[in-house]
Amino acid sequence: MKEYILLFRHENMTGKVSPEQMQQWMKQQMDWVNSIAAKNQFVSGTGLLFDDAKVVNHQKSVTNGPFGDIKETLGGYIVVKAASAAEAAEFAKGAPILQGEGNTVEVRQIVTH
Repeated sequence: MKEYILLFRHENMTGKVSPEQMQQWMKQQMDWVNSIAAKNQFVSGTGLLFDDAKVVNHQKSVTNGPFGDIKETLGGYIVVKAASAAEAAEFAKGAPILQGEGNTVEVRQIVTH
């Protein structure tokens, strides 16, 4: 099997989600990941925090971010084992993040040597 990364992209929801809603989404996320792990096809994954995040540009300038007026953010990822991109995309269809309008899961094969 090959490895695929599922990247969770969502609308910038800073300040728009209650702690209760966040807890509910986290439980749904864990249940979904556990369903993939039960098939022995979960490799790894995590959420990504914004606290103390930095952006480095092509001039090697470092700024705080990503913040502010960005429309879409990268909220986390998981790595799965799948026979094909189509199978990995089937896993992605179950991602709780897709409950939010405009949210996406990008599926990319990981290059291994």
